[in-house]
Amino acid sequence: MGHPVDAARHRILLVDDDQDFLEVYWELLKGMPSQPEVHTASTAARALALLESAPFSAMIVDLHMPKMDGLQLLAIARRKHPQLRIVVLTAVCDEQFRARAYGMGVDQFWQKPDKEHEVKLFTESLEALLQQENHGGFRGVQSKSLVDIIQLECLSQASGVLKIKRGVLEARIWIQGGAVIDAEAQELTGEAAFQRILEWKTGSFEMLPPEPDRERKIFVSYQALLLESAQALDEAGSTRGSTEIITAPPSPLSDLTSFPDVQFVLSVGVGRKCEVDSWGLESPELVSEWAQKTLHGFQLLGDRLQVGDVQQVAGLGSPSHVAMADSSRGILTVGFRPALDREELRESMKNVTAKWAS
Repeated sequence: MGHPVDAARHRILLVDDDQDFLEVYWELLKGMPSQPEVHTASTAARALALLESAPFSAMIVDLHMPKMDGLQLLAIARRKHPQLRIVVLTAVCDEQFRARAYGMGVDQFWQKPDKEHEVKLFTESLEALLQQENHGGFRGVQSKSLVDIIQLECLSQASGVLKIKRGVLEARIWIQGGAVIDAEAQELTGEAAFQRILEWKTGSFEMLPPEPDRERKIFVSYQALLLESAQALDEAGSTRGSTEIITAPPSPLSDLTSFPDVQFVLSVGVGRKCEVDSWGLESPELVSEWAQKTLHGFQLLGDRLQVGDVQQVAGLGSPSHVAMADSSRGILTVGFRPALDREELRESMKNVTAKWAS
């Protein structure tokens, strides 16, 4: 699970396929107030080898590199070296990349600075990150809750067994291809065990190798599991507090997240307001704008081809399959796990849409 970090002097790993950039930032980072020891790598494979060979305080990584890109690298690094602080420094200004990176547990996301004051701000923020101490949370990921850890593993489409310890108590959560399939805690299994585990606020964890033969006992999406656990904790807390606590009504999309393989849901209403509701998305406004433009484009194509109204659009890709449906209620956009084939995607979207319309 990584090496202990030498507190006397921070070590930084800078990863980028641009050799000129590496040389410039090697000089820049060495001049920071803490005078860190800076190492460079031009490939993800070299970066992983360096991480295995010695302890590092932080890794600064570009997203676009040949063979293994930065997102793959940070997913592997986060799992194998959970105490490593990770900073994305990229020339690409892409909100979807930003949302994915933060969802996978990076500490900071920066567009490569091109002005002196931007460079100064970046180095000051990095210096502050290096000086941060861990407080609470689960040992291994900086002040992260167990919810953050589970989301990180599921978003990166990981497979493995998450072993959690809290004093003498021990629990396990089985994750297969980004889906939570089972849990065990204090003689409980399945969803009941998962909810019990989510009640723990501190502890330690480690990722064990996957168990592909593990029988599946949990069939809802991890988003639905987290939502149910949060609601259960809220209800438990309300019984101990004031009777005048006012809670927000559940999202009308909550029921849709209970379908297997659903990763996110977004709806755009009709009328002037076009109200947006979402679940499981970091940037719903951007996805909403994209969905409306995409569906409108297909509607124009349908008009030209004289094939009638577009009812459903589906696209297969990574990290999610995306399907959209248009109705009198508005536009529904759903992200599914990429393990589904075309027919499974069509059938799943049909069921989700029927539930949404009911």
